[in-house]
Amino acid sequence: MRDFKVIVAGVLAVLVAIIAFQNTEQVQTHLLFTSVTMPMAILLFVTAACGFVAGAVLYPRIGRSRPN
Repeated sequence: MRDFKVIVAGVLAVLVAIIAFQNTEQVQTHLLFTSVTMPMAILLFVTAACGFVAGAVLYPRIGRSRPN
């Protein structure tokens, strides 16, 4: 089962990389009170990284709260 999770995570990482590298045009992003202009690839990588970190942080907490 662990090998399956590693394979799925690898496939997802490759898909995120492909999508990010195909979207290199500049986009303007509004963050609270400021606007930032950056390539869409960077925005996609930052968003994906935040999702991966949130999943890694929250997964152990959710896993422990399940009754056996």
